[in-house]
Amino acid sequence: MLKRLLLPVLLLLSFSALCQDIKVDSSQLTDLIEYPKKSTLPVRRPVLQLQPVQIPESELNLKVNYWRNWVSFGINMNQASFSDNWSGGGVNSLAIGTTFNYKTDYTRGDKNYVSEVILQYGKIKNKGQLQRKSTDRIYWDNKVSLKLSQSWNFFGSLNFESQFDKGFSYSKETREDVTVEIATPISKFMSPGYLTESMGVEFKPDKYFWLRIGTGTARQTFVLDRNLYKKTNNIKNYGVDTGKVFRNELAFQLVSSYERDIMHNVSLKSRYTMFANYEKLRSIDQRVDISLVAKVNRLVNVSFTGVGLYDDDSRDEIQASQTLALGLLYKFPN
Repeated sequence: MLKRLLLPVLLLLSFSALCQDIKVDSSQLTDLIEYPKKSTLPVRRPVLQLQPVQIPESELNLKVNYWRNWVSFGINMNQASFSDNWSGGGVNSLAIGTTFNYKTDYTRGDKNYVSEVILQYGKIKNKGQLQRKSTDRIYWDNKVSLKLSQSWNFFGSLNFESQFDKGFSYSKETREDVTVEIATPISKFMSPGYLTESMGVEFKPDKYFWLRIGTGTARQTFVLDRNLYKKTNNIKNYGVDTGKVFRNELAFQLVSSYERDIMHNVSLKSRYTMFANYEKLRSIDQRVDISLVAKVNRLVNVSFTGVGLYDDDSRDEIQASQTLALGLLYKFPN
């Protein structure tokens, strides 16, 4: 049994000693490695080239909108009330005013069309007095222009202006020892009404300011109520001859506008109009409109509006009005 085990052990020891005496040269192993042969055919590197592909417009179904629109609507309200024993004095009052502004702009190449509508109406009622209008205006302006250079355009314009409701002058009379207030009508829709056509050049250096110089301007004044001058004893009758309803004037006109945000959430809009009748250049009609709006948040705003007007066909002195209001104003796009 011992002999059988001894023989395998001797063989194992002999093989181990043989392996220790053999040294392997790594350089000989390297020579045995075979690498793939290089191709003798030249290989060209690919060159990427981008080329435009013409696709018919009918397959794209794309539409370009050359129109831009802006709409704003606002309402202002003011209310005050006092008890009968209020020592500081005061008059109960309620005032409400609304405004609507729509503007559209079409620009394509050198051609441009702009239309703007301004509608304003407001009333105020004080205790013990007849109700009065605080504002009342219809204004629609249209202009087409053709670009002549970077800042100059040739334009033609048409605008209309009037009012919604009757306007009154107020006086007091004593009847049977009682003082009453008398309202005398002095204006109404299309009494007066103005239609103005103008042609000339427009200077527009940027998107905030423009100036129209209308060398060829015509204005038609309408007073459709033939008896309006009798009710008011107003000999001028807005420049329309007594008993007539229409008057035409040829004039030189300047119209300028400036509109932009002067600071964060505060916008300024102003417009100046000058109308000089060629028959009486010494007497020039002028009007200035200024609107300053400060946004409190998305809807609430504080607004100040002022108007200065001189028109000798109506009054021989400068007329002015101003309004300060807190109200709601919504614009879209907002």
